[in-house]
Amino acid sequence: MFDFITEEHRMIQLEARRFAQQEIAPIATHHDETGEFPLETVRKMGQLGFMGIEVPEEYGGIGMDTLAYALALIEICKADASHGTIMSVNNSLYCHGLMKYGTEEQRQNYLVPVASGEKIGAYSLTEPMSGSDAGTMRSRAVLNEAGTHYVINGRKSWVTSAPYADFIVLFAPTHPEKGASGVTAFLIETDQPGFERGKTEPKMGIRASATSEIIFDNYQCPVENRLGKEGEGFKIAMTVLDAGRIGIASQAQGIAEAALEASIAYAQEREAFGQKIGQFQMIQQKLADMKTRVEASRLLIYQACLAKKEAAVTGKRYSLESSMAKLFASETANFCAKEAIQIHGGMGYSKEMPLERYYRDAKITEIYEGTSEIQRMVIARSLTGLR
Repeated sequence: MFDFITEEHRMIQLEARRFAQQEIAPIATHHDETGEFPLETVRKMGQLGFMGIEVPEEYGGIGMDTLAYALALIEICKADASHGTIMSVNNSLYCHGLMKYGTEEQRQNYLVPVASGEKIGAYSLTEPMSGSDAGTMRSRAVLNEAGTHYVINGRKSWVTSAPYADFIVLFAPTHPEKGASGVTAFLIETDQPGFERGKTEPKMGIRASATSEIIFDNYQCPVENRLGKEGEGFKIAMTVLDAGRIGIASQAQGIAEAALEASIAYAQEREAFGQKIGQFQMIQQKLADMKTRVEASRLLIYQACLAKKEAAVTGKRYSLESSMAKLFASETANFCAKEAIQIHGGMGYSKEMPLERYYRDAKITEIYEGTSEIQRMVIARSLTGLR
């Protein structure tokens, strides 16, 4: 049906499905309940190439494209969105940024071990008082008199994988008087003095993905660990988020598909008033709406993947396509999770089934890497050219 989906794409999709159902699905409930980071399976994901899908082999990845990444991520998230979050950040927000903006030395030192799954990468933009308005950050990075190091101070929040990350792409103002134009990107080694991991967030969903604050107290960052030029940080952050939104759209798609598949199976098995509940028109309507939204979401994700591939040649942004995919897929995930619980009734509300986990996990897809409100703003601005 889709001639752009090759045999290689299908192979990685099937391998991801096999791994997700055999290795991740059986432990998903345990990790959700305990909040324990699934380090063992994350390492296995790295060995299979899932932590650096788009990274060329010479840098530790498997050298495939964004569509392969999306197909694999959907399968992982159908089993557990927490694993998918870790995979998404590693691929989209960390590896993509290093591939696009890193020097050869930076790629060798900080990309190879992360793309291969040996190390874990993270991305830090948000602060306690700076979320969608990233130009108001209060952290500071000041170049020392010798010009050899940046001294970084401040507190970052909601950093996915931070409790276990070895390296972090950090965004901090070097010239705060310039607002967004004064933000610079840095590669942070988390085992160095001046770096501290703060409190781990007690999240409603994706509980096993480990999210925490990070604190910088006179952290010494070598100049050679600056990613890009001074003042390019905000541009880098927004460019990387374009890729990240395809990842979150894929995560949402996985949740939506899992909710739909569970609902179809239940509608075929559950009986009420002498017939299968799938024979009732109200249940049929819910399934029809879920299926239609899931397929529309899939097409938007494919479109975004193809737009990103084209952008690599033309240099154009694909913000419109990634924002549309992220917006619609995240709202689809929330819709499908809600309807799945309604179809299952009391069983859907019980922790004995994964439906309530889907419901909790789905919500964050409308919030992180740009809220639904921000996505609508990006889309509208792309249409009108107005700011």
